[in-house]
Amino acid sequence: MSELLQFLFSGLTVGATYALAALGFAIIYNASGVINFAQGEFIMLGGMAAAALTGLGLPLPLAIMLAVATAGAAGALIEKFAIETAGRADVVPLIIITIGASLVVRGLVQVTLGKKTYSMPAFSGEQPLSVAGATLLPQSLWVVGVAAVVVAMLGWFFGFTRHGRAMLATSHNKLAAELVGISTRSVLLLAFILSGALGAVGGILVTPITYTSYDMGIMLGLKGFVAAALGGLGSGLGAVVGGLLLGVLEALTAGYVSSAYKDAMPFVLILLVLFFMPQGLFGARAIDRV
Repeated sequence: MSELLQFLFSGLTVGATYALAALGFAIIYNASGVINFAQGEFIMLGGMAAAALTGLGLPLPLAIMLAVATAGAAGALIEKFAIETAGRADVVPLIIITIGASLVVRGLVQVTLGKKTYSMPAFSGEQPLSVAGATLLPQSLWVVGVAAVVVAMLGWFFGFTRHGRAMLATSHNKLAAELVGISTRSVLLLAFILSGALGAVGGILVTPITYTSYDMGIMLGLKGFVAAALGGLGSGLGAVVGGLLLGVLEALTAGYVSSAYKDAMPFVLILLVLFFMPQGLFGARAIDRV
């Protein structure tokens, strides 16, 4: 029982990071119909910036705020100089643009901070907690707790703020939103900023546990996409559930099968989802009236 609990703790910790990445995918997909494959680089950028700034001697809270702002600014720059420049291009070229943007961000970080691995101190010590025979790192509580707070804040933002409701209106019907005076271009810019900030939060939270480097965003971004597809692209609830479920399944695979298959499991899962349940767990079914 303690072994299973240990795997669940590990899975929920990394799953919370996947959930934040999946939320970033969902926000941009709802605003534009584009799958942003630069999302993983936002995760990497947040972790790398925070680790580098703390290494320079900045207080941890200030380093975290600057790292989140950096990733949000990167999202804004990608939207302004890549997505907006493309105009009303089809979805596939826009997706290719996000892949190119991810390569640019990764290259800039590599040139600026190098190829070495960076680390950060845990937020509240590294003394593990014992729970029913399993051990739980305090940083894991930070990951899950902050992720829950972020999800709650997003719920409030979309439900009770003018900008949040504008984003919801755009996601439901872009043309109707434009007809009632909503600037869908501003909505898309805000979506990229939010997506960058969400990715940065995930990267910062997990860096004290897993460390970070310029190329760590590739795999995290792909797994975030798998989580978003599993929950249903465009569904906020689906992104959270998909991320947590993916993290737990990955941990159970590593524990009970082999750690060699841990990174392969998400891609087997995405194939099963695409074959048998392409709308995901919470995605809306498309119905065409003829």
